[in-house]
Amino acid sequence: MTALNETHDPKRKSWVASAEGHPDFPIQNLPLGIFSPPNGEPRGGVAIGDAILDLGAAAAAGLFSGAARLAADAAAGPTLNPLMALGAEPRIALRKRLSELLSSDGSERRTVESLSRKLLHNAAECALYLPAAIGNYTDFFAGIHHAVNASRRLGIGLTPNYKYFPIAYHGRASSVRPSGTAVRRPNGQHVLEAGKPPSFGPCQMLDHEFEFGAWIGPGNDLGEPVSISRAGNHIFGFCLLNDWSARDIQAWEMAPLGPFLSKNFATTISPWIVTPEALAPFRAAQSPRPKDDPQPLPYLRNDGDQQTGALDIELEASLLTPALAAKGKPAHRLSAANTRDLYWTFAQMVAHHTSSGCNLIPGDLFGTGTISGPTSEGCGSLLELTENGTKPIHLLSGETRTYLENGDEVIFRAECRRAGYASIGFGECRGTILPSV
Repeated sequence: MTALNETHDPKRKSWVASAEGHPDFPIQNLPLGIFSPPNGEPRGGVAIGDAILDLGAAAAAGLFSGAARLAADAAAGPTLNPLMALGAEPRIALRKRLSELLSSDGSERRTVESLSRKLLHNAAECALYLPAAIGNYTDFFAGIHHAVNASRRLGIGLTPNYKYFPIAYHGRASSVRPSGTAVRRPNGQHVLEAGKPPSFGPCQMLDHEFEFGAWIGPGNDLGEPVSISRAGNHIFGFCLLNDWSARDIQAWEMAPLGPFLSKNFATTISPWIVTPEALAPFRAAQSPRPKDDPQPLPYLRNDGDQQTGALDIELEASLLTPALAAKGKPAHRLSAANTRDLYWTFAQMVAHHTSSGCNLIPGDLFGTGTISGPTSEGCGSLLELTENGTKPIHLLSGETRTYLENGDEVIFRAECRRAGYASIGFGECRGTILPSV
């Protein structure tokens, strides 16, 4: 676990005015991403308030040395993969140095402020990209409440292996896109009437799934599993993730090999990577298992991971329809849950993924699976919220929804809160549905 230090001090303020009280990016966060300023090329940056600091420009100005300079140079290009490969030490050094440079009472404040026109860009004027080239994408099924709800809604029971290892499938890395990218309604086969042959056409039951994403940093050699005690060291950071799902296509294709076209058409992520260091104040003990549940097998069991391997992050999903927007109504809150509702920790996901000898590489992306809470208000998908389309959601616009319609926009947000620490967030993860072609 990352030690708490001066970078987490809630009293630390930034001379970047918009960072003060920012809901996502105060100086205590400093997430990493890839951006381009107007008429510029993609490059590494750090979000601070409503601005983005250009890491390459800061390095060129001589503001970094040692491990921090190594990290800044690795992050200055069009992807963060080189930085991800370096491991935690340079990343931690970079965070500490950035916190010093951006602090309102830092000894070099005047020097850095004088360079601010070269270093800082208005985030609203910049384009954001995927933060890394994604080699592989694995989607887990670690949300226990969603697993139970979905199994019940689909008329099947929770599989007996669920409580013995983190279930997952290999997703499609090529269709992962950053927040704000529109999502085209997929076509596929689906059965319109039980007992009848399938039809091919636009998905009729398009859904969202509120997930948390984990980015892999250093990889492992093929044939060399990562032990549970070291698995957390392989995680570079976290994001929000929407695993868009075509439920009618999924229902027809799931047997015998699992999701295919129902999942591969789009995955949306928030573009900023919040580091494990920023999340240190929000570490938590893994929720205890019910007494009748099996304990993890030894290769998935570590006392330190059980004590601090979970995260306490509040999640909120909202829906904005064209009619709501036209009438000036706010987005409709669909659900609120917490990452503590995950049945497996991120270290357990890494340890199990590599237990066969599978090699992870820097820039691999994990999705947790849908995170739902124990009550109906915490359901992280429309499949659960509407009980597979049988109970419509009523909106202030007078509309109802069972599944997503064209023009609908789904918005995910998250907040980390703990008494005695500054709150931080992840920015938005949002996508609007376009008609099929």
